[in-house]
Amino acid sequence: MKYAFAAAAVALMIAPGALATEIVVGYSQDFQEALEDDYGVREGTYLIENVKEDLMREFEKAGVNVDRVTVTIERAVPNKPTFKQLGDKPGLDYGASVSIGGMELSATAFDASGAEMGSLTYDWFETDIRYAGLTTWHDARRASDRFARKFAEKLAREGAAETES
Repeated sequence: MKYAFAAAAVALMIAPGALATEIVVGYSQDFQEALEDDYGVREGTYLIENVKEDLMREFEKAGVNVDRVTVTIERAVPNKPTFKQLGDKPGLDYGASVSIGGMELSATAFDASGAEMGSLTYDWFETDIRYAGLTTWHDARRASDRFARKFAEKLAREGAAETES
């Protein structure tokens, strides 16, 4: 028990800015409708958690101190049928169904005073079915990872440029 507390204390000392970051992820109106009508609402929760994890990891790696980030999932396409799609179409075969997937996201980061630090709109969709992911949201996860890396690098670059000025 005392080791868990010590590990938590060390984590707080190492990355205090990363732990304080508030990340709010939502959906565009079109994607919200796609979740409700086609993919299933629970799929959105999965994507939100993935985006948050990717951003936290990349902000920590880049040493970016961001107070708040708002992210919108504009569009996401699965590689495999979702649970809802399988339920809606009983003849659909999860194992044999493969499609090109990906995701489009937009985000804005703010500092503690509420000033905008930067924004990014990014999309990535697989273009070759031979490289499509083998899990439901594989390509969307890949897009989220790339988005988080690019956003953290952009904020780190812009923060370094402001420091030099």
